[in-house]
Amino acid sequence: MDPSSPLQPIAPLGDGDPRRCGAYTVLARLAGSASAVRYLGRDGDGTPVLLTVAPAALAELAAFRRRFATEARTAERLAGGGVPEVLAAALDRPPLWTATPYVPALTLGEAVALAGPLPARTVRVLGAGLAETLSRAHTTGTVLHGLAPGTVLLAADGPRLTAFGPLGAAESASAGPAGRLSVRLGYLTPEQVAGHEPGPPSDVFVLGLLLAYAATGTPPLADAAAIADAEPVLGAVPRELRPLIARCLAKSPEDRPTAGEAAAALAPEDASPLTPDDWLPDPLRTALDDRAGQVAALLETGSAGEGPRADLDGRTVRVGRQGRRDAGTTEPAVARPREAADVRGVLLPPAPPVRAQAAPAPALPVPVPSPPAPAPPRGAGTSRRGLFTGLAAGVTGAVLGGGGVLAFATGDGEERRTDAKPAARPRPAVAGVPPRPRWAYEHPAGAGTTLNATVWRDRTLVLTSDAHTTAVDLATGRRLWQRAEAASAHPALAVGNGPLLVVGADGFRLLSPEDGTVRGRVTPTGGLRPAAVAGQSGTVVWYTGTAASRTYLVAYDVARSEELWRIQVPNGRPPFPAVYEVLALRPDALVVRQDPRSLTAAQVKAAKGLALFYSHDRATGARQWFRPFGGAVPGGAVAGDGSGRLYAAVAGGLQAFDTRTRRPLWRLAGGAGFGRARVRGGTLYVADRSQTVYAVDAATGRARWRRVTEAAAGGDLPDVTVGGNGRTLLAADGAQVTAFAAGDGRRLWKFQDAGVRVPGGRETPAGYGVLAAGAAGVVVRRDRTFYGLPVE
Repeated sequence: MDPSSPLQPIAPLGDGDPRRCGAYTVLARLAGSASAVRYLGRDGDGTPVLLTVAPAALAELAAFRRRFATEARTAERLAGGGVPEVLAAALDRPPLWTATPYVPALTLGEAVALAGPLPARTVRVLGAGLAETLSRAHTTGTVLHGLAPGTVLLAADGPRLTAFGPLGAAESASAGPAGRLSVRLGYLTPEQVAGHEPGPPSDVFVLGLLLAYAATGTPPLADAAAIADAEPVLGAVPRELRPLIARCLAKSPEDRPTAGEAAAALAPEDASPLTPDDWLPDPLRTALDDRAGQVAALLETGSAGEGPRADLDGRTVRVGRQGRRDAGTTEPAVARPREAADVRGVLLPPAPPVRAQAAPAPALPVPVPSPPAPAPPRGAGTSRRGLFTGLAAGVTGAVLGGGGVLAFATGDGEERRTDAKPAARPRPAVAGVPPRPRWAYEHPAGAGTTLNATVWRDRTLVLTSDAHTTAVDLATGRRLWQRAEAASAHPALAVGNGPLLVVGADGFRLLSPEDGTVRGRVTPTGGLRPAAVAGQSGTVVWYTGTAASRTYLVAYDVARSEELWRIQVPNGRPPFPAVYEVLALRPDALVVRQDPRSLTAAQVKAAKGLALFYSHDRATGARQWFRPFGGAVPGGAVAGDGSGRLYAAVAGGLQAFDTRTRRPLWRLAGGAGFGRARVRGGTLYVADRSQTVYAVDAATGRARWRRVTEAAAGGDLPDVTVGGNGRTLLAADGAQVTAFAAGDGRRLWKFQDAGVRVPGGRETPAGYGVLAAGAAGVVVRRDRTFYGLPVE
């Protein structure tokens, strides 16, 4: 390797290095930090792992062991996306270590030293990924303190974070008086300079420092004094990134965006899945390729050698370090802190520790800064009496700011236990970037102009047109079968666990979902010709049909092959048959509305421009009442739910009604027209034309959250869909699909098929739609193209 390269070569194991960590074989030393040494290892199957091992001298301190365990548990809780999974760990007694999957990556410091200021897109993807991780940490009440050029990694599929507390991102760590652990930070935030405890906005401030450094190659604030009083130097930051970074670096925590807001603002505009070719510049792609080859060669030989060896380059068996290491350093020595003077009640930072040189390493030609790692708040695992934060005006050992010391006491009770380990959920690799589609299917053009889509039992996408009915496997996107004899201009119905029901001109056909064969036919009596399906509940289907110039609403039980009732309803305006939609269901009644396109002039005049709703007895079909609700108009969006509530878009808002008492319940004000609402788990989700998405309590209308999709206001009205497991809300409009966390409204990502390789590569002006497909994901539709997205 070129000795002037900022990438350090792999080092052989020395006499003091471990040979095994639990079930893992240690192969070589990668890098050292203040609190740990990183090694390359492998499991019994030969899979590479990254082993992080605490220095023996520090592991003897009880305070160090508690901090090491706390930060490892934080990593376990946040695993997924840009946080590596903790495969195994030893946290109770020395030796202390953790194991995570090994991925070829460069630290941010290495990347800047190698390539100089990073392109705007690289910085955007980097910031979006880090902000998403911060947002997840902040929702659990944790302040991360883990951002630094040596703890942020750039991999082929996006950024990763490797430190989850002040220990992991420390400039130095040493034994203090009375068994205390003294951790020297690389910087402070304005609130820490003022003597206040850091909170989530402190992490956002550090994010701003890192992004400015990544974009320019230089720190925006030179030292602690500048952090406290000076304006950041952002002239070299790309114009499109400058406003957000400036907000992140605001002196007042209240003026900074939340991590979730930063993630959404930084989301790449094209939102396509990441590859090294589209987010990393050429020098970094080359370095990643080299590292992957070096690790492969090392795994083949099984060891980098025992003890010092002059020539490691015979088979190019070397790999770049996983974390920052100062020149000539492989493992930190425990430094004796100098006597601290008490100034204004804070502890001054110790002198930089003296480091022992355990193995030769080339000097870095470009200094790699260590940005901030703020002190943790009391709620994140450190008590007020066990935490001392200080700075000295003349201390500028870290390029990105002032220095600070954390002293962790040895007494019991100062740390809140964080042993809970909720299961990690799959997430996009980078915030703002959607999950990669499992497949893309383009339905061929055929006879007719209609194409309807239905999902059957989370397994099959069923497409009906007046040319044929087609089934597509949801797991692979492959076409399973196509039947011209089952053509239908209406969507197919998935009736319970049984057959598919498709509407034909002379009745219904029952199809096998497995192969599309016709299992049976349903021909209504009395010459009734089905017009359209109004609704479905279990095996009961309600539909309208015409016979002898009359229109009927019919209830049919597919499982029993029995017509339950038939009731005459008003005819539609020619040439449209009277089409009804079941909006709300109660145990004793169903509430329907006639399709406004089929209303006659007499019906419109009688209703005085308002929409009329009809209630029918669920057992007999007898009409119970018909009436308008509030200011709902015939073409306005209306939805209902199983409780019998009706949600109607009215002038200036959305209004809820009780269909049992026919009284208004609540009103949601909005400045633009509302779309159709969806109710899931007691929460109503709806969007308006200003591209705002709302989540409110369905019973009371009380707001839970409100977010915007960031699509152009005044465009297509977003249609909202709740994912199969209820955790993700998707808003689809003419420009994109925007995903939100259903619980708190965090904007997760947006999907646009620009950049997605589609069969045929056909462009279309059509908008987007979403079909909920259960726990396996969702189906996104754009005209005749369908995508299978693994959405939780």
